[in-house]
Amino acid sequence: MTKNKNNQAIWGNRINNDTSTLFQKVGSSIAIDKRLYKEDIAASIAHVEMLFRQRIISFKIKNKIIYGLNKIEKEISKKKFEFNKKYEDIHMNIEKRLFQIIGDEAGFIHTARSRNDQVVTDLKIWIRTEVKEIISYLDKVIKSSLKLAEKNVDTIMPGFTHLKNAQAISFAHYLMAYVEMFIRDKKRFINNLESLNENPLGAAALTGTSFDIDRNYTSKKLGFKKPTNNSIDTVSDRDFVLDFLYNISVCSMHISRIAEELIIWNSDGFKLINLSNKIVTGSSIMPQKKNPDLLEFLRAKSGTSYGNLFSMLTILKGLPLSYFKDLQDDKEIIFKSNDTLINSLKILDEVLKNISPNKKQMLELANSGYITATDLADYLVKNYSMPFRKAYQKTALIVNLAEKKRKSLHELTLSDLKKIEPKLTNDVLKVFDLKNSVASKKSYGGTSFANIKKMIMKYKKQK
Repeated sequence: MTKNKNNQAIWGNRINNDTSTLFQKVGSSIAIDKRLYKEDIAASIAHVEMLFRQRIISFKIKNKIIYGLNKIEKEISKKKFEFNKKYEDIHMNIEKRLFQIIGDEAGFIHTARSRNDQVVTDLKIWIRTEVKEIISYLDKVIKSSLKLAEKNVDTIMPGFTHLKNAQAISFAHYLMAYVEMFIRDKKRFINNLESLNENPLGAAALTGTSFDIDRNYTSKKLGFKKPTNNSIDTVSDRDFVLDFLYNISVCSMHISRIAEELIIWNSDGFKLINLSNKIVTGSSIMPQKKNPDLLEFLRAKSGTSYGNLFSMLTILKGLPLSYFKDLQDDKEIIFKSNDTLINSLKILDEVLKNISPNKKQMLELANSGYITATDLADYLVKNYSMPFRKAYQKTALIVNLAEKKRKSLHELTLSDLKKIEPKLTNDVLKVFDLKNSVASKKSYGGTSFANIKKMIMKYKKQK
C-alpha cells in the first residue's frame, strides 16, 4: 500500500521550509476543532458518493475512501487516533490518516472542494445537532417550571416593580412568566435551524468548481434543504453563527434573571423561598451558612455568552470577502457558548426541582406595602363611575391615612375610609382581601387563578 511519502504539510511542495514552531502552535486548531470529526467524515462521505455519481471518481476509489473514513471514525471514537498539530485542523488530520490507510488514492477526496466550504459545512451540521439538544433541555426546564407552577397556583406573593411591593400575584403566575421566556428562546432556536438549512459544500475556496458536481445531491444526503446561492458569500458567511450566539446570549440572560431573583428571595432579608441541601454549598469559616452558589454560577455565565457574541461580531465587522484565518476563531467561541448554555440549563432544571416557596412569608410580605391600593382605585371607578385619576387621588389619600395610623389597608375600618370617601359602604372591605385581588385579574394573561390553570394546561398539552 502506498503511504504518504514525506509526511509533510499539504502545501509542502509550494512552501519548502518547515513552518516555524511558533506558527504551528498559533495556526493549529486541532485541539479545538477535533470535535467536528463526525461531521467532517459524514460530509466527506457524501462528497465522494456525489463524485462517483457524477463519474468524477471510480466506484473502486469511492469505496476505498469510504472504507478509510469509516475506519478513521472508529479510531477517533475509540480514542485510538493520534491528532497531530502539524496538520493544523481536523480536516487535514483526517486526510493525512486516510493517505496512511489507502495510499495515494486518498488524494481524490479533496476533488472539487476546499477546506473553506468544508469547515462551514461541518460547522452547520454540528450547530444543527446542538440546537436540537438545547431545545430538548429547554423543554425539560419548561416542564419543571410547569410542575412547580401547578403546585403553587394558590400561593399568593407580592409582585414587584422596582423591587418594591406592587400588586398581589400567584407564585405560579411568576413562574409562568419565565415559561414564556423559555418558550421564546425555544422558538428562536427553531428559527436558527432554518438559517442552517443551506448547504455550503461545493462552493470550494470561493468561486465554485469547474467539475460537474451535484450540490442538490449532497444537500439531500446531509439533511440540508438546498445549496447556498453564492460561493463567495458561502465561505465568508458566519451569520448563522451570530444567530446561534445571539440566541444563546438571550437564553443565558433569562437564566441569569431567574437566578438573580431566586438569590434575592432566598436571602435572609426576603426568605420567600427555600433551597434544598442538594443545591447549596457551605462556608469555609461560617458553619451556619448555606450559600446559593449554583444560582450565582448561573448569573455569572451570561457574561461569558455576551463576551463570545461580541467577540464574533468584532471578528466579522471589518472582514473583507471572502475567507480569512480570522474565521478560525469561530469554533472555539461557538463550542464554549454552547457548552456553557447546556450546562446552565441542566443546572437550572435541577434548581427548579429543589426549591420550595415559603408560603407563610410570601403571604405576610404580600400583606404589607399597601399592595391592594390599585384594587381600591379600580373599585371606585367601577362602583362610583369615578374617573380613574380621581380614584387614584382618593386612594393615595387613604394610603397616606393608613401610613399615618401605621396600619395596613385591610386594617382600616369603614369609618377610617369614609373620612376620605363618604360614599363607601362595607362592600369595599372585600377589596383588601388578597385572594379576591388575585382572582379579580381575569383579563387575558392576568394573574387570576383561573387564567393560570388554563395556561398551565395549555402548555402541558403542547409537550
